[in-house]
Amino acid sequence: MENSKVVVITGASSGIGEATAKILAKDGAKLVLGARREDRLQDLVKEVEELGGEAMYIVTDVTKVNQVESLAKLAVDTFGRIDVWLNNAGIMPQSLLKQKKIDDWDSMIDINIKGTLYGIGAAIPYMEEQKAGHIINISSVAGHFAHSGGSVYSATKWAVRAISESLREEMAEDQTNVRVTIISPGAINTELLESVTDKGFQSNFEDFYETFGISSERVALTIKQAIDLPDDAAWNEVIIRPTKQVM
Repeated sequence: MENSKVVVITGASSGIGEATAKILAKDGAKLVLGARREDRLQDLVKEVEELGGEAMYIVTDVTKVNQVESLAKLAVDTFGRIDVWLNNAGIMPQSLLKQKKIDDWDSMIDINIKGTLYGIGAAIPYMEEQKAGHIINISSVAGHFAHSGGSVYSATKWAVRAISESLREEMAEDQTNVRVTIISPGAINTELLESVTDKGFQSNFEDFYETFGISSERVALTIKQAIDLPDDAAWNEVIIRPTKQVM
């Protein structure tokens, strides 16, 4: 990856976002980090700088469009452009529909879908103006398969894929040179399980991830590889699972 790349990451304080920041820092990337936990962001900025990158942060709740817009503005005001925008923030409460966990439904829709839309809306005007850019959206294998207890989460991740493909077509039609990539991970060991509010489902997932889960660095490496492709080509979607994972 070119050292001059300016990369904005939401959900940067842990998991895939944090791992991506660290792996890109080794290439000297300029990172603009957004998440809700300021202490974690402060620690990450220090680690990025120690690894050879440059970083700054702003506390960002992706359900607040003004905060997402501020994240984009920080990147442009500081570095003059946005080369890559990674929509990574997400949660995964799991429950049966009959349990009627409406707060969980609303949170998933607000973070997983609207947060992705707000990120796209914040980044695209700058990318269209500079006639270059790369939007990377984190979906999930759950965006390809739906199972009992995961209906709303799967729906949000299916939505991310639909939004991404529509955006890809728009950008191609307008000849903007903006690339669009969907990353659909399987069982990746992150803090995502902490968002599961049903204790029964949480226990099942913990067992599953303990058996099959792999490091978030594997996804970060995939993101780096997608960024590193020549600008005239794009990985439009990548599914990355642990080798042992069946579904």
